[in-house]
Amino acid sequence: MALFQCQSRPARGTLCAMQITETHDRILSELDIRPEPFALCALEGMCSLGLGRVPGATLHYVLSGEGHLSLQGHAPIALAPGRMVLVPSCARHSLSHNGKGATVVPECKPAGLDLEEHVARGEGEGTMVVLCARLHLGLRGTHGLIDLMRAPLSLDLNTAPGAARAMETLLGEVSQQRTGGRAMVRVLLLQCVIEMLRGRLEAGDPGVMWVGALADPGLWRALCVMLDDPGAPHALESLAEAAGMSRSRFAERFQAAYGQGPMGFLRALRLARAAQLLVDQRVPVKRVAQMVGFASRSAFTRAFVEVWGQSPRTFRLGQER
Repeated sequence: MALFQCQSRPARGTLCAMQITETHDRILSELDIRPEPFALCALEGMCSLGLGRVPGATLHYVLSGEGHLSLQGHAPIALAPGRMVLVPSCARHSLSHNGKGATVVPECKPAGLDLEEHVARGEGEGTMVVLCARLHLGLRGTHGLIDLMRAPLSLDLNTAPGAARAMETLLGEVSQQRTGGRAMVRVLLLQCVIEMLRGRLEAGDPGVMWVGALADPGLWRALCVMLDDPGAPHALESLAEAAGMSRSRFAERFQAAYGQGPMGFLRALRLARAAQLLVDQRVPVKRVAQMVGFASRSAFTRAFVEVWGQSPRTFRLGQER
């Protein structure tokens, strides 16, 4: 009798939680995450290192030392060995070291992984070493999903044993020049990123609400239309049609899923894509404006300044320094 009792139907709340977990699991399984290690930053003594804006999100992992990461519009994020931080696409940020205490730094061979070396020096002892990677995120053959992230995410690997073991292996790869080292680092970082995302999903973090919303087929179709060509002449009517909903129903569900209306989201997506184009491509500003759906350069410049705090030309020049 006890065996049959154990197989009783789950309570409604438990069933709902199981469905949410299955949805998140399915989405994470279909994510195409490609972290590309590109730099090893060393901050010797008390100093800061500005990192500007990088197309795509930037993943930082602290190997040694303590300090903080500063990001405009957000509270400083404390950094210590084992801390991983994912910074949104094209967000200007900096690393700072408190210059206290001697640290043991692994003997790294950046050339073996094709990494750039960024070094800053100041007063005090110790060195903070941070491994940096660009992150490309896609789903079901569509790329550009990283543009949906608006706030930084962080993970203390001391509370995530699986990710911590992956990073221990990664340290071995960074510390020695072996065949396939770059591929191994990429796979190990992938494991850590998934750990970070699922931890925030389980905690109900609104900063990753867009991940769960990808499970809605109608919203996904409309989202794909915007991601594939943000510069096209989209309208609320055409996006609602792509989603297979009425205008009012589509706007309501989109607002609930992504925290803003579809047209406001599209404008933010266009300006995020414009920032990437200004960094990645040597085309005139007027052409960039056209590519992301602005009728005139002046209208584009006004919108760009409102979001990024500087003109498109100044933004591009800042990336070339």
